[in-house]
Amino acid sequence: MSTIATTDHTFETDLPTEGIAVIDFWAAWCGPCRSFAPVFAESAEQNPDVKHLKVDVDANPALSGAFGVQSIPTTVFMRDRVMLGSIPGAMGAPQLAQILQQVRDLDMDAVRSEAAQQPDA
Repeated sequence: MSTIATTDHTFETDLPTEGIAVIDFWAAWCGPCRSFAPVFAESAEQNPDVKHLKVDVDANPALSGAFGVQSIPTTVFMRDRVMLGSIPGAMGAPQLAQILQQVRDLDMDAVRSEAAQQPDA
């Protein structure tokens, strides 16, 4: 499976209702973003069960703001439309694979239960 360029306007339909999504917030002028791009693309090929979305921060400021992206690249990890976390900076393939495995191994019922107990911000 290849990566999907998503936008402020298409994100809601591009993001799967169920399953894992990983989102790469990037910009064309960003050197670390360019070095992370092949790692992200390789991950998309090796993990067809994970939707790999790419967001150009310059063209999609609403999404960048909604996810609180303050530096790029930033990779956001989601499962069943629940944001599990984000990591700023470029990663190597082993680190990305390890995090995806951790996301696969999560007990989402426990995650939802814990989130329900948190006070609203």
